[in-house]
Amino acid sequence: MKDIADIRETLLQRFDTLETKSDILKAPELKVMFNAIKDQSVEERAAFGHAVNQIRVELQAKVASAEAADEVIEPLDVTAPWDVNTGPIALLSTEDGSIHPLMREITVLGDIFERMGFAIEGSREIDDQYHMFESLNFPKGHPARDDYDTFMTVETDKDGEPLIAPAHTSTMQNRMLKKYKANLVADEPIAVVVPDRVFRNEDLDARHEHTFYQVEGVYVAKNVHAGMLIATLKEFLQAYYAKELDVRVNPFYFPFTEPSFEFALSCPFCDKKGCGICGYEGWIELLGCGMIHPNVLKAADIDPTVYTGFAFGCGIDRLVMMKYGIEDVRHFHSGKLDFLRQF
Repeated sequence: MKDIADIRETLLQRFDTLETKSDILKAPELKVMFNAIKDQSVEERAAFGHAVNQIRVELQAKVASAEAADEVIEPLDVTAPWDVNTGPIALLSTEDGSIHPLMREITVLGDIFERMGFAIEGSREIDDQYHMFESLNFPKGHPARDDYDTFMTVETDKDGEPLIAPAHTSTMQNRMLKKYKANLVADEPIAVVVPDRVFRNEDLDARHEHTFYQVEGVYVAKNVHAGMLIATLKEFLQAYYAKELDVRVNPFYFPFTEPSFEFALSCPFCDKKGCGICGYEGWIELLGCGMIHPNVLKAADIDPTVYTGFAFGCGIDRLVMMKYGIEDVRHFHSGKLDFLRQF
């Protein structure tokens, strides 16, 4: 056993001099001692093997301890600018980053609407069923509620109804009408758009996502009519796509507007000649809109015999897909750098 003790001491001294500590586990002395176990007498073999194994266990513990010490990471100051943090977990320089294409386009469309006189407001990611449905003329039990594939949560509101993940930014319509109602007293219109994230229980494919972005718009004043709605949307879309467009409206049904329309525009890629993007029809169905239902105005304490208004809702993801010829909506949330780097 004296030879084993000497070898142990030699290995421990050598460990302190090694740059790569794990090399000690490959020391020839260890291999020689393990090979010598079988050569020991039956009486000494167990004790000899145990002593050799203890040396290896001791060396393994020292290696693990040394490696752990090398991996100590400096604290990351999450409040500091990205470029300030350096070291083994240094973040990318802000010069190497970019704005997500959806966020960039939301800024673009917000700028257009602001130039048209609209205020910009944000939505919320958890809401109650009153603002999702009842304030928009969906009474309890109304079959149209099922069309929105709404995500329900386990949390409840004051009436015991499940809170929801908003399926459209129209959940903000009642709040915006109330917030800006003083404009009407000053003989100014209520003009607001709400671009934000919404959620629906969709079957995912190239054209459907469970999480996407929508812009809701409302305009209320005296003597507002459907022609003003069509002109507003056409002006916005022509500014967004930077070209002249034809538009058309078809009758539709939404509980919160009357009359209601589906709004289509001439395909900006083929000028109504027909292409793969418009399904070779020359037209693209883009959004829902209509004149705000009197019950929706009443829910916001606005007299529908004095004031009228229009509302519209449009999928921002779809606007951006059309603008850049993006074939799959799932790219936006995929985190694929080869896609994001194009922007």
